[in-house]
Amino acid sequence: MDEGYPEDDQWCEEQRARVESYLKEEQVKHGRIGDSPAWHVSPYVSIWAVESLTRPEWIGWWVIAGDLPTDYVSADEIEPPQHPRKATKAIAERWLEWVQATRQGREHEDLQIGGRHPNLELATLLESRANLLIEFAGNDAHWDEE
Repeated sequence: MDEGYPEDDQWCEEQRARVESYLKEEQVKHGRIGDSPAWHVSPYVSIWAVESLTRPEWIGWWVIAGDLPTDYVSADEIEPPQHPRKATKAIAERWLEWVQATRQGREHEDLQIGGRHPNLELATLLESRANLLIEFAGNDAHWDEE
């Protein structure tokens, strides 16, 4: 994780703004967004903890942003204990489900990426990003102790 560089700080600020805009666009009711990402590799990926509106001081959502689609997952879908590593893996696995549905010519039941029509080129790109995220999630060297 890159820390302490002005470019890194600026990139994180841009990603936080992107997360805030995305949650508003998706009409996700939430509390505070972390001041900084829970985990990131600048300028590629960031994972943000977002406070639950119904349970203040608790994480309600995890949001991914960077050089990939911005997406979120409910913290309820993440196996305890809460950790950005688990959120990263959960989002990536969901993307792979979307890729599989797209390749089968059908829509994913609760995830829409890039419009309503199957896009095999996008599926290939998303599959490579998802596999890379799963690889990152599985490598202890990329994470602080849980």
